[in-house]
Amino acid sequence: MPKPKVMVAKVGLDGHDRGAKVVARALRDAGYEVVYTGIRQSPEQVVESAIQEDVAALGVSILSGAHVPLMKRVMELLRERGADDIVVFAGGVIPPDDIPVLKEMGVAEVFTSGTPTKRIVEWLDRALGVVG
Repeated sequence: MPKPKVMVAKVGLDGHDRGAKVVARALRDAGYEVVYTGIRQSPEQVVESAIQEDVAALGVSILSGAHVPLMKRVMELLRERGADDIVVFAGGVIPPDDIPVLKEMGVAEVFTSGTPTKRIVEWLDRALGVVG
């Protein structure tokens, strides 16, 4: 059985996407169908794309330091659109003190810079109930 579709997105004005592409490639190599949005996407664009693509999970990469307001907006829009069943995870340069804040918003997991991609894949498999 194929694994679910996942979206990897870059929200905000940050133009650095190497990490997002590495994660997208790792997820693809693990059998996920992956949609990558490209850089400089608004929360509205990302949520609209996630709904249109009918993804099971949305991974958001943020390196700009604006992760709290941007993720707050993403989570609000998902709820407003009735798409709060999408599993949301975030990654990037995120201070440890902000991780509980993001999780309180509904972000399922937060991966900081340098997290091994294997750990991200294993977590997503568990979060989506995928059996290897």
